Order: sequence, then structure tokens, then C-alpha cells
Amino acid sequence: MPNYPKPPYPTQRQSMPGSTAKMDPRPDHGESSYKGSGRLQGKRAIVTGGDSGIGRAVAIAFAREGADLLIAYLDEHEDAKEVAAFVEAEGRKVVLVDGDIRSADHCRRIVDRAVRELGGVDILVNNAAHQATFKDLSGISDEEWRLTFDLNIYAMFFLAKAAVPNMKPGSAIINTASVNADMPNPTLLAYATTKGAIQNFTGGLAQMLAEKDIRVNAVAPGPIWTPLIPSTMPEEAVKNFGKQVPMKRAGQPAELATAYVMLADPLSSCTSGTTVAVTGGKPFI
Repeated sequence: MPNYPKPPYPTQRQSMPGSTAKMDPRPDHGESSYKGSGRLQGKRAIVTGGDSGIGRAVAIAFAREGADLLIAYLDEHEDAKEVAAFVEAEGRKVVLVDGDIRSADHCRRIVDRAVRELGGVDILVNNAAHQATFKDLSGISDEEWRLTFDLNIYAMFFLAKAAVPNMKPGSAIINTASVNADMPNPTLLAYATTKGAIQNFTGGLAQMLAEKDIRVNAVAPGPIWTPLIPSTMPEEAVKNFGKQVPMKRAGQPAELATAYVMLADPLSSCTSGTTVAVTGGKPFI
């Protein structure tokens, strides 16, 4: 098991959405540690927010399990190219699509590109998200509230609606929720509210798609060391990030990848409507 760093972390601050290269310590996405075993051989996957953080770790793991990838991202072109290189190193096909998934039309274009260039969609990972920290309700602008919902929940609906008609029985949708769904952090009010909506959306959609044999699940991360942290939280919170969980540290993106692989694996054929929590030992109820 890797000896991952524990807080206190070095003082650091970035502008949103943050950069992997500027983080100290640099996150582990499984670049050298994840070993595949063909669990997703020949599958075609869309991963939103696949340029960094959890999405990057999922993309690397899926490629090493044999999947071809479409990586959707906003405008972090260099980060996306780095991930693409890891996918191609496994002999898998990768398509990069930049743009704003708050647009329903763009979400439909993402799915169309996957169908056209990968030959179909077997797995949809709705992972891209926005968060920002506010100490008081008055500090959350109307625009900020709409932005958080547009990116975190509306885009998920747009993508699922576009993908499902192209999915065959045995396909899977995996949504990134959060421990904030059940234990909301008041300083992340907008973000936490959308994560509760995502968990509800996951449970409802799983029931709706069960007769089509399309599974829908969620992963609920606890504190995970990604660029969102130094770019959206106060320096003191970043310094001690993850200290509150029993393992006394932030999780690394690579430590979540196995949960997404398990939920995407066709052998998990009876697992639908559930949330897998990766929390560093803190119970998720």
C-alpha cells in the first residue's frame, strides 16, 4: 500500500479550477500504481471532468482495464493531453472534447462524438463538478447558485438523456456524488445541495432503467486531494484537509478508481441504485 501524505500540507492557493501540476503534494491518479486485468475490455466510456482529479484517475484505470475513452473537459487542454497519452499508451482509443457541459447541445455533441468515433457508449461517468466556499448565505450570488446546479445536476441529466438511447443492455451510468449528500458542509451549501440531488437522481434513474438492463450507481467521495481543494477552499482548510476522517488524511484520486471500475464491470450485474462511499473510514449513512 502506498505511503500517502498526511496533513498538514504545504500552504497553497490557486485560482479556479486549479492545476494538478501546481499541487503540493502532487495527487496520485494511478499513473504508476494502477494495474489492469481486462475487466472492461472493449467497452466505450465517456468520462466528464476527465482531465484532472477523480476523472483522470478513472480514465487511466478504465484504459488499463481495456476501455476506449471519450474525455470531456472545459478548457484545460494540457491536462487533457496528458491523460490522453496515458490512454494511448495502453493501446486504447481516446477522443478529447472540450466545452461547457452546462449546454444541453454540447452534452448531446459529446454523446454523438462517442457514438461516431468510438462506435457506441457502454459507460457514462458523470464526474465534472463545481464547488465554491461561502461562510454566509448572503455571499452566494444567484449566478453562483445557478452555475452549481447547471454544472453538477443539469448536465448529468442532459448527458444521461442523450446516452441512454445509445446504450445496450449491460451498460452502466456512474455518477459522482459526495459525503456532502448526507452530511452537508454548510460552507459548501450549493455544492452539497446538488450532491443530495445527484444521489436522489441516481436512485430514481436506476429504477427507471432497470427494465432496459442499464445500471445506475454513484460514488460518494469523502475528502479527496484534487485541484478543486486549493482552488476553492481557504488556505487553513487546505492545510488540514482530510484530517477529520479516521485515516487522518485526504484520499488520493487513485484510491477511488477501483470503485468506478467495480461499478462499470459487467460482473456487477445486480448492483444498481446504490452509492459506494470512499471516505477514509468515516461511516456513510
